[in-house]
Amino acid sequence: MEIGLQLASTRLWRMSSDTIRAQIVSVGKAMLDQWLTDLAGGNISVRSSQTIFITPRFAGTRWRWQLNPEDIVEGMLGDEDFEQGEAVSREAPVHFSIYRSFPTVKAIIHAHPYHVMPFCVAEKPLEPLIEKAELFGTVPLVRWAEANSQELADSIVEGLEKQRDRLQKHAAAVLMPKHGLLIAAVDLDEALYALNKIDRNAWCILCRPLVDQYLMPR
Repeated sequence: MEIGLQLASTRLWRMSSDTIRAQIVSVGKAMLDQWLTDLAGGNISVRSSQTIFITPRFAGTRWRWQLNPEDIVEGMLGDEDFEQGEAVSREAPVHFSIYRSFPTVKAIIHAHPYHVMPFCVAEKPLEPLIEKAELFGTVPLVRWAEANSQELADSIVEGLEKQRDRLQKHAAAVLMPKHGLLIAAVDLDEALYALNKIDRNAWCILCRPLVDQYLMPR
C-alpha cells in the first residue's frame, strides 16, 4: 500500500513538473509574439516548494525563445551547483535572491517590453494611466547596478520590498535603468498579466501627447 502511494505521489509530481515546464515555454513564446520581450534576452522562472524551474542561458539570443519543455533547467534553491551552473540564465542570481526574500513569490519574469524600454532608458518611473495598471501602482526605478550581478539582485529586492503587500496577492514590478522590467508574482499567470498591462500602460503614456495634439482645435 505504501509503495502504491509513493508511486502515485511521484506521478503527480511529474505531472506538476511537466505542466510548469510547458507553461514557461508557452509564456516565453507569447512574450516574444506580443513584443513583451526581444531576442536580446529576458528570463522566466517558477518556484514549486524549493524546486526552481528557470529558462536556460541565452533563451533569446540563441534559442530565439523557441524552447521545448525539456530545455527548462530545474534544481533546488540553495544547491550551489545548480545556482552557479552555466545552464541557468545569467540573471538567475536575481531570481534566487527574490525567492529567498519573498516566500509568496512563485514566479518571476524579466523582460524587455517594447513600450517600457523608453522609460528604462530615460530612467523615469511608470505611473498608472489605464485602469488595469492601477493594480501595480507606479512602477519604480531601482538603483543602477551591473547586469548579471549580485548588486543588481540586491537593488531589485530593495525595490520590491516597498511593494511587499502587492506580492501577497498579485504581482509587483520594478524598472532597471537602461535594462528592462522585472515582475515578481504569486504565479506565472499573474506575472504575464502584469507584464501585458504595464506594457500597454506605457504605450498609452507614450501616445497620449499625440492624441492630445490631434484633438487640439484647428
